[in-house]
Amino acid sequence: MNPPRATGQGTAGATTQAPGQGPGPRSPRYSHWWLARQAGVAVLVVLVYWWASAGIEFNVDRLLRGLGQLWTITRQMFYQPGPDWNYFPTVFEGLVESFNIALLGTTLAAVLAIPFGFLAATNLAGRTGAAVGKLCLNAIRAFPELLLAIVFMRGVGPGAFAGILAIGIHSIGMLGKLYAEVVEAIDRQPVEALQAAGANRLLTAWYAIVPQVLPDFASYAIYRFEINVRAATVVGLVGAGGIGKSLYFQLLAWDWSKVGLILLSIIVAVSVVDYLSATIRSRIV
Repeated sequence: MNPPRATGQGTAGATTQAPGQGPGPRSPRYSHWWLARQAGVAVLVVLVYWWASAGIEFNVDRLLRGLGQLWTITRQMFYQPGPDWNYFPTVFEGLVESFNIALLGTTLAAVLAIPFGFLAATNLAGRTGAAVGKLCLNAIRAFPELLLAIVFMRGVGPGAFAGILAIGIHSIGMLGKLYAEVVEAIDRQPVEALQAAGANRLLTAWYAIVPQVLPDFASYAIYRFEINVRAATVVGLVGAGGIGKSLYFQLLAWDWSKVGLILLSIIVAVSVVDYLSATIRSRIV
């Protein structure tokens, strides 16, 4: 006796879904809810931008005058009369000092950020300890380099030493945060193996954690050095040494030829540092 063929209806008259077919169309209320939610997000974004620009006065005439003045200054810096190359020895000395400030400040931060990185890692310090560590890093990172440079100039006097301290202290906050993320992403198997063998916490950290995090630590420190080369230029504007000091004096004198030479030199120096840093980091990681 041949088995009965399947039909599109069950015994109770309900239709059965053929194999391979997906569910039927969704109820219209889902699409309506999605549209309402997107419209609400769009309205919220518009309100935020309206609130942010409420107290700002937009003046088209002033904007056009400013652009015209910017074009005139740019021509004087780079075209007519152009950079004053006789000023280059002084610029080179300032660039070397800015490089030294960035290098020493980054080295200081890269070393001091290590304990903060371990303290702020949840898998090592626990939730409470990590919360305290991250709070400390946020507090350090909250103060910009310029403000720290002014404070340290008050304590140690103007010059490169104040710039080193300002860049170093500020960089601890960012490097410590990045270090903590690296520590939280480590492979737990070597740690558990050493703990099972009876190793204490110091030996476990030295042989199971440090080899994993050291390449990333070095890569982040070099990347931070790139940023600090630019920051060393900025802190010099308030008297913390480097090429920023020369730039500040020439801006006050409206000597746009020397300003143009300084800006060109900074662009070349930063580009070279970025290229070398990217090459080194690609070999480390």
